[in-house]
Amino acid sequence: MKLLFKLIFGLSAISCAAQEVSIPESVSRAMVFKSVNVIPMDAERVLLNQVVVVRNGKIVAMGNEDKIKYNKNAIVIDGKGKYLMPGLAEMHAHVPPIDELEPMKEVLLLFAANGVTTIRGMLGHPRHLELRSKIQSGEILGPRFITSGPSFSGNSVPTIEAGAEMVRQQKKAGYDFLKLHPGLTKEKFAAIEKTAKEVNIPFAGHVSFDVGVWRAIDAGYATIDHMDGMVESLVPGIENTNEQENGLFGMFLAEKADTTKIQKLVTALRDRPIWIVPTQSLAERWFGPAKDADALANEPEMKYMDPKTVANWVNTKKNLVKNAKYSSASIQNFIDLRRKLIFECNKNGVGLLLGSDAPQVFDVPGFSVHQELKYLVDAGLTPFDALRSGTASVGRFLNNPDIGIIKIGAVADLVLLNGNPLTNIDETKNIAGVMLANKWLSKDWIEKELKKLEKK
Repeated sequence: MKLLFKLIFGLSAISCAAQEVSIPESVSRAMVFKSVNVIPMDAERVLLNQVVVVRNGKIVAMGNEDKIKYNKNAIVIDGKGKYLMPGLAEMHAHVPPIDELEPMKEVLLLFAANGVTTIRGMLGHPRHLELRSKIQSGEILGPRFITSGPSFSGNSVPTIEAGAEMVRQQKKAGYDFLKLHPGLTKEKFAAIEKTAKEVNIPFAGHVSFDVGVWRAIDAGYATIDHMDGMVESLVPGIENTNEQENGLFGMFLAEKADTTKIQKLVTALRDRPIWIVPTQSLAERWFGPAKDADALANEPEMKYMDPKTVANWVNTKKNLVKNAKYSSASIQNFIDLRRKLIFECNKNGVGLLLGSDAPQVFDVPGFSVHQELKYLVDAGLTPFDALRSGTASVGRFLNNPDIGIIKIGAVADLVLLNGNPLTNIDETKNIAGVMLANKWLSKDWIEKELKKLEKK
């Protein structure tokens, strides 16, 4: 299992080749969205025929057309028949953990072009601190970047003392949080937890098998990603099973899960509270039987990935399907159980955050966020609930009420859509333009830049 994570969760994140990315000029004049329907995400509602005025990266005015005035030299975007919503967040993203900045820019552009205006990097690197700074200054175009440091795992933390020192070093360096990977013993995890609380830095990510989800909840994870450990927590006698035989995220355990334990689990998650980043897209596309590897490899967005990366993804899925424990029926049961967990989390007030683990197996940066939204709806969430996980809930999680919402004073991270995503979640892909703070990415600009990134 540890080797599998090293190969899959590391290699996919560094396979994008560098490509020159142009940066649109910052908007020095006011930007005005006229006659637009606004989805503010403070409630499930649409404000019809609004004028929204943006200046210096902030929303400075919003209201009915007859009440909002703006300067004659403002840049006016005709929003008639269109819908303006907050930009989306990818809360389980990967930026290449390498020494060169250029390949990172390509990944950032793929996110931004798809309306993703905030990303949380889940496999950090020292140069990500520089990247974060250059995004903030406008030197590099990209979404708001929240970054972990290099991950804590059974391989990277050889001793208890090393784990504690690694926490202190990452806090001093200025990373936003700690990323946990599999393979941590109870003792190493305890040292990481204790030191993280002493220096006041959150930790998030995977739940090591020896630690388990109940210990993770008690420790106060910021987020549990992939719903890691949640399926296992429903299996009686899980401590007596073999981690290697259980499969990734307990994929071979669905039939053994006691679903009557779900209520206790989601109540504990809510009451702590612990946020969940499901990354259902990863499970459905990599593990699920609905589409085979070759069909996924031929989806349109794969043209933005290096062919060698796509070939690796194909082999990864095909090798999984060849596993003696894999059967379409059993894995579909696993997928259905994950959907039930997502539904019950949402129903019981557990905070959900949008994340797809891109770039990862068949999850292309930016594009996979829209697939994740659809999978959340397939799990029983309303389109509004799904959208909230990538907008207003992100502001709550970050303790920043000006992110993920449209209101006067909020950050002008916006997506202009040609259709209403509250009635059809697929409309999030129907992008007419993206406002990234004080930069306007028009549809023409997006298409031109994406064309440059095509690999085949």
